[in-house]
Amino acid sequence: MQKYFVDRTAFGDRLVTVTGDDARHICVVMRLKPGDRIVVSDGGGREAIAELTAVRPDCVEAVVVERLRADAEPKVDVWIAQSLPKGDKFETVLQKGTEIGAGRFLPFRSERTVVRYEAEAAARKLDRWRKIVKEAAEQAGRNRVPPVDPPMSWDELLARVAQVGRAWLLHTGSECMPLREAFRRGRAGDGPTGRAGFPSPVMLIVGPEGGFSDREAEQAVRAGALPVSLGRRVLRTETAAMVALACLMYEIGEMGGEPDAEGGVLYAGMQGELL
Repeated sequence: MQKYFVDRTAFGDRLVTVTGDDARHICVVMRLKPGDRIVVSDGGGREAIAELTAVRPDCVEAVVVERLRADAEPKVDVWIAQSLPKGDKFETVLQKGTEIGAGRFLPFRSERTVVRYEAEAAARKLDRWRKIVKEAAEQAGRNRVPPVDPPMSWDELLARVAQVGRAWLLHTGSECMPLREAFRRGRAGDGPTGRAGFPSPVMLIVGPEGGFSDREAEQAVRAGALPVSLGRRVLRTETAAMVALACLMYEIGEMGGEPDAEGGVLYAGMQGELL
């Protein structure tokens, strides 16, 4: 069944109303009729199977027939801080990151960021980005839609580092800690922890096509971020966050695997590369 996120005020104890683009999608794209069923969520923990009673392009009405458990969210809240890349690469990060389990997206501008948006264009981009995330969350069966923050400066991003339990700067260089070691150390220390033992949230900071400057790396470390390596090969900016996110989801048991003695999940066949 197709899933749709609706406003909390439109999700009653018995009746659900779907409007806007989602109503048009149900009516025109999916061509659903009264009697067909959909899954609805308010993004805050309430989900249900609802049976359509009235279908119009501007408004769809349905009645709740079965309550569902909202248990599809990861054990750890992972924020992806992505320096804005060229073209539509950030849209790929948003879509795939949402599918894998990212909890928030923080686009930012760094020294080597090429993309610059005027205020009006930035507003349009933000609307599009949030729509992409919403659609990806529906497709992936997420229980909530990850927020997408407005683009921020490098200094503004560094100020956000203090708000998270762990911040990992995906970087290159001999001073960077291997990803597996970062996972081990990530379970230790003070601060509120998620269900998998990591201080939560965890922030993954990804640079632009040209990477971070030495000055930025030093600033990030002073702000509390840990430089982390993803192996011997240089990954594209739109690939780096996806690799780290997928490995972290595996580590905390979101993609299967057997817990090891430290509470993590045993890897197979990757020890010499990312770990």
